[in-house]
Amino acid sequence: MLNQLEDSFRCLKSELGLRPVYHRINRRQEAHLFITVLAYHLLASIQRNLKKKGISYQWDTIRTRLSNQTRVTTSITNDKGQRIHIRQTTDPEPFHFPIYRALGLPLKPLKLKRANI
Repeated sequence: MLNQLEDSFRCLKSELGLRPVYHRINRRQEAHLFITVLAYHLLASIQRNLKKKGISYQWDTIRTRLSNQTRVTTSITNDKGQRIHIRQTTDPEPFHFPIYRALGLPLKPLKLKRANI
């Protein structure tokens, strides 16, 4: 229990950016603290759900490995001179599959988006 508590504070201070606090106004400091604690609760919930499914990676490992899946925008000009932007999510890597399944998330969370300018 003590190790888990120490890990929680370490996570709050480093990974979630609780410190340093650059705000000078009390309400902004309180908002900074609130958002950090809210992020921690979300993180703890995610880790709890993953642990129920037998996945027990550290948050830093999960964040680093999941960052490989990104959104890519391709821009082209058609024969009418219109600029077309196509934005899509890259394919997930094998590491992503069990995590997405455990959390009930789709493999490509955002749909293909096309914009004509």
